[in-house]
Amino acid sequence: MMACDISMTETPPASAQANYIPRNAIDHMNPFFFKSHAHSHSHSRQHHNHGSRHSYNQPYPDTHTLHTKAEDAVFLQTPVPRRPSIQIDGPATVNPTTSTVTTAASYNTPPSTPPLAQEPTKRITDAIAWCTARARIPTPDGSEYFLHIYENSKDKKEHLAFVFGDAIRSKSLDKAQWGETELDRVKRGAYTGRLRNTVSEEQQHPTSSPVSNYSTDSPQVVQSVEVPLIPLTRIHSECFTGEIGHSARCDCGEQLDEAIRLMKAEGSGVVVYLRQEGRGIGLAEKLRAYNLQDLGYDTVMANLMLNHGADERTYEVAQAILEDLDLNQVRLLTNNPDKIEQIEKDSQIKVVERVPMMPKSWEAIEQGTEASLEVREGAVENKIVRGKELDKYLRVKVERMRHLISIPSSMSV
Repeated sequence: MMACDISMTETPPASAQANYIPRNAIDHMNPFFFKSHAHSHSHSRQHHNHGSRHSYNQPYPDTHTLHTKAEDAVFLQTPVPRRPSIQIDGPATVNPTTSTVTTAASYNTPPSTPPLAQEPTKRITDAIAWCTARARIPTPDGSEYFLHIYENSKDKKEHLAFVFGDAIRSKSLDKAQWGETELDRVKRGAYTGRLRNTVSEEQQHPTSSPVSNYSTDSPQVVQSVEVPLIPLTRIHSECFTGEIGHSARCDCGEQLDEAIRLMKAEGSGVVVYLRQEGRGIGLAEKLRAYNLQDLGYDTVMANLMLNHGADERTYEVAQAILEDLDLNQVRLLTNNPDKIEQIEKDSQIKVVERVPMMPKSWEAIEQGTEASLEVREGAVENKIVRGKELDKYLRVKVERMRHLISIPSSMSV
């Protein structure tokens, strides 16, 4: 798969430009779109008059104003007892000149509780998204990644991040929380390296006391892995039908598996997994759109007939997750220029390279290997989807949604 830089000169074919309808204008051109936006706009204006984003991100009162200066001075001098540190494999450090990730033999977890007491508040920060849990996920081929769970202030969904490699860490997860212990940090995944199994059979009983000593004397061999300084990144929207249901209507499952395969090969990368089923319209509406597609409507028109936009996905949460992982420069796996524009909009994130994701069935057609191409299902890697419905879906992406995919010459007529 060849990577190429995204630039102003990279434009869709002329046929695609002629049929493309901008996402902001498409609703106003839709004769089936009866949904009124007046109420939502009015509500939005009223909402902004009542306060900024900072206000509705604070469900708890600001207790800082409840203390006098004298009380605060005494309160902040109260020391907090510290628990024994957990000994685990060492942290990953990156040599900026050689891009080498080195894992030390042993390391203590980041601070679990502040050295001095801080204001006892449960106030949510101004961030749009924050990581609440992280755990190591081993995969069948022997590799692994860390799955991160994110809550956010935009919706009630839990969005995910698949993080490959040890050099990429969540700032919100590592941040010390009020009154937590070392075990609390381990439970939510705020540690560096790999945890060691130190719990005996006798300690498995639910009435037994928690283990207080998490140290290990087993040294680890220092490992060095060459990884790119700017990681591969994929902003992927949930697709139950394509990833789990083996649907041949789309290539979403194939794209997710290919992104994971490439990141495993590089030893670094992030898949930001957004819970935006059906381009943001939800699974039930997506199935209704499928029924309209069976009548002959394409994916764009089916959404419009259901009073939805052609693409209702948003990327503010994805921006916040990338910022939390300290990724200001990414190599983005995508064919969608709109996704690049939305990720870079009003943020410090820069897409320094667009890495194309060519559909495997179309790639086989261009290479003349279509006859030997085998359909593969599953959700590990090397998933391949093909079929007439997929071809129609991909053509609509190119011709009506600006996707940067080359239609095989044999299908262009």
